[in-house]
Amino acid sequence: MAFAVITGASSGIGREIAIKLSELGYDIILAARRGERLIEVSRQLRSPAEIITIDLSKEENCYSLYERCRGKDVEILVNNAGFGVFGEFADTELSRELEMIDLNIRAVHILTKLFLADFKEKNRGKILNVASAAGFMPAGPMLSAYYATKAYVLSLTRGIAQELKKSGSGVSVSALCPGPVKTEFGSVAGVNLAMSIKGISAEAAASDAVRGMLSGKTVIIPGVHIRSGKALMRLVPDNVITALVYKFQKAKEDK
Repeated sequence: MAFAVITGASSGIGREIAIKLSELGYDIILAARRGERLIEVSRQLRSPAEIITIDLSKEENCYSLYERCRGKDVEILVNNAGFGVFGEFADTELSRELEMIDLNIRAVHILTKLFLADFKEKNRGKILNVASAAGFMPAGPMLSAYYATKAYVLSLTRGIAQELKKSGSGVSVSALCPGPVKTEFGSVAGVNLAMSIKGISAEAAASDAVRGMLSGKTVIIPGVHIRSGKALMRLVPDNVITALVYKFQKAKEDK
């Protein structure tokens, strides 16, 4: 049976994607820092699951995860692990931001690179990189570094996808770009989401993600409101968008 590797699988979108891929018959490899949570997720799956408790913000662990998976028939990689750091850039903790950059960018880059080589060799496989609607924005004040990491993931994915299409490869790479989703993001980032736009459920985002990935879609945007907002952004100058993002994000700041 083919395997799907899912990082950040202990909650939120990662957990829901694992459930959906299990329903489709894939054996699941769950990777995240919280082993107890992964055990809970594994009990919700219909297919066999392997649990790998690992911190992918550490570079050597990215290579370790790949080595533990490379002998299996992996057909899907979902790079979902990531988090945000909220606050003004001058005030946020540098070490925490560097950890975020290592997880949101470095881990995605390494795992995509390693698994893609194997997928290309057998001419089949799918990679889903979880970016964000933030990746479309010109800037993200109050979440500046987080927005920048997601812009990287989106740009990298689009570039790889075009290379694969031009070469006629049977491999596809997709970027999931959700807006607000009801997950643990707010508590981890240190932001009060009570002032946020009403988010879609993680289950709804995962449904769109799996459907889009399996169809080979390059950019997947779950939720009609976010798709409409992206279209409207083309009509608004970047400096206006940036000012609006600042106002919106500042309203969410914990007092």
